[in-house]
Amino acid sequence: MQPVQQSLEFLGNLAASGPVATLAAAFADAGHELSLVGGPVRDAFLGRPITDLDFTTDAQPDEILRIVTPISQAQWDVGRAFGTIAARIDGETVEITTYRSDSYDHKSRKPQVQFGDTLEGDLLRRDFTVNAMALRVPELVLVDPSGGMDDLVAGVLRTPGTPEVSFGDDPLRMLRAVRFTAQLGFTLDLDAAIAISEMRESIGIVSIERVSDELTKLLKTDAPRRGIELLVESGLAELVIPEIPALQLEADEHHHHKDVYQHSLTVLDQAIDLEKSRAASGTGIASPDLVLRWAALLHDIGKPATKRNEPGGQVSFHHHDVVGSKLAKKRLRHLRFDNDTIAAVGRLIELHLRFFGYTDGAWTDSAVRRYVRDAGEQLERLHILTRADVTTRNRRKADQLSFAYDDLEERIATLAAQEEIDSVRPDLDGEQIMAILGIKPSREVGQAYAYLLEVRLDEGPLSEAEATERLLAWWHSRQAS
Repeated sequence: MQPVQQSLEFLGNLAASGPVATLAAAFADAGHELSLVGGPVRDAFLGRPITDLDFTTDAQPDEILRIVTPISQAQWDVGRAFGTIAARIDGETVEITTYRSDSYDHKSRKPQVQFGDTLEGDLLRRDFTVNAMALRVPELVLVDPSGGMDDLVAGVLRTPGTPEVSFGDDPLRMLRAVRFTAQLGFTLDLDAAIAISEMRESIGIVSIERVSDELTKLLKTDAPRRGIELLVESGLAELVIPEIPALQLEADEHHHHKDVYQHSLTVLDQAIDLEKSRAASGTGIASPDLVLRWAALLHDIGKPATKRNEPGGQVSFHHHDVVGSKLAKKRLRHLRFDNDTIAAVGRLIELHLRFFGYTDGAWTDSAVRRYVRDAGEQLERLHILTRADVTTRNRRKADQLSFAYDDLEERIATLAAQEEIDSVRPDLDGEQIMAILGIKPSREVGQAYAYLLEVRLDEGPLSEAEATERLLAWWHSRQAS
């Protein structure tokens, strides 16, 4: 947390900036209150970047729209029923919400909204004290009715009222608590932690979309591990993503194995570190990458279902990559993720063990081509996931695997430069195949194409004449049989 005086100066400068000053003047001229609220105020004191400009007012939604229309370039409903109007002012997007009070009727999956009368009342109904501070503009008066500043200094996440009432008003706040512990690095208040454990079943009345959104925000934090651990410890994970606590496999005295749960969290940590470093060097994907992080967290969820105690005290998890891919796709579909995300995460989990055969013996160029072909657009993510999956404390073994993967990436780069390996195709296309064989579009064309692709993967690029010769030999062989 940065010095209070410095934060207040920052807020003062923010209030004097174009969009905030314009908005404050317009509401004051209309005889309405306006305050910068929640995250922007909190983050100003924490020295975090401010990415959103959220305001609250006593004006009703229709009045908000009337006030902002003349001073904005665009306006739209974020959720008029929830009291929120968004606008584009001086190039900045702002959201203005009527003082309100949310609550569930304990049956519906959507909160019931009631508009309020005062700023203090609005703040006291918010989720946590650190989010329940506001800066009145243009007066520049800090309003903190629940001691949010003290909790900021202490690094504590606490509800303005009793946690039972707060979480009862909106059970999603239990997941928000989990996310904020990771995002802010704060400790959850003991009373709130107890309430979450006791009230966790009520998360069932919250829509899957809202749950999924919170899990996404959690995974996109700089260090989500802390939140995931709280998710599991509180019992919430069993209700929203039960595959994670299921990784806490019980070891007996005769069959020892790694702690798969802790291993998965470590893989997530390492994947995030690699994601950031490779993105910073310009060689990787943009950070934060949700697909990679889901794949890292879920890569071993097939182990509980495939665990077998073998003779001699060994434990096996045969085909846990394939089983885990199916389970991950099923869970992400339930959480309403888009098809591209689901497919990408599933593919990464399915392929995450492929590299470990590389150290058993030298891969041929054909094997390297197939690795690239099978990874497709997920190759960079697969590089990161595979490297992150090395959590052994044996330094010699870890170095051996790291050097081996360095070698694999170098071979991929060399072949890519020589052969355009990232877009491997047969040396003849469908039109050429039909012309050479004298056939029309049919299943045989697809089979010929697949044959030539296998040749291309095994042997590298051929000339058109060589490819034609191989195709005709294959075709005559088929005809003869």
